[in-house]
Amino acid sequence: YLGALTFVKNISSKLADDELVEKYQLNGDLHDLADLYQRYMELIYGVCLKYLQTPDDAKDAVINIFEELVVKLKKYKVEHFKAWIYQLAKNHCLMILRKKKPYTIQIDGEDVQFSDNMHLEDAMAKESQLLLMQACIEKLVDQQKVSIDLFYLQGKCYKEISIITSIEINKVKSFIQNGRRNLKICMDKNNPENSL
Repeated sequence: YLGALTFVKNISSKLADDELVEKYQLNGDLHDLADLYQRYMELIYGVCLKYLQTPDDAKDAVINIFEELVVKLKKYKVEHFKAWIYQLAKNHCLMILRKKKPYTIQIDGEDVQFSDNMHLEDAMAKESQLLLMQACIEKLVDQQKVSIDLFYLQGKCYKEISIITSIEINKVKSFIQNGRRNLKICMDKNNPENSL
């Protein structure tokens, strides 16, 4: 695995993330996976450092997550690799932290104590869910995307959305309903917690 990660520094594919995912799932070439992983190593290291608190532990986790990825990426359909690998890295760190209970970590400058009856997942879930939701919203057709954004993220009512977009109220409702359904399907499909 390390060889593949080292080798990738000398090459860089121009393929999009989803194309590299598909290519790796078809041929199992670690160089394709390493090229994809390399794009997000800084993000993954940052996540690991945030949770594990020491550079050495974070570096070890980055390597271990790649090894985990070798197996997991072949098993699951992944459309938004960045959001998926972020969640996978977070879950990997949480598993490490669970073994050290009770524990204290610093989040955004505050010490947070976790024990058996507290779940770190609850404290951090919003961050990764928002990232995944943003990626899934981008996949929606334009009218669904605009309607969902105005309704859920900007708190507009049907009438306001109709005025802003010049779309009939009944169609606005339909776009929101269909957009919400498509969003849920996308998020369920791309949630690595389902694969852990």
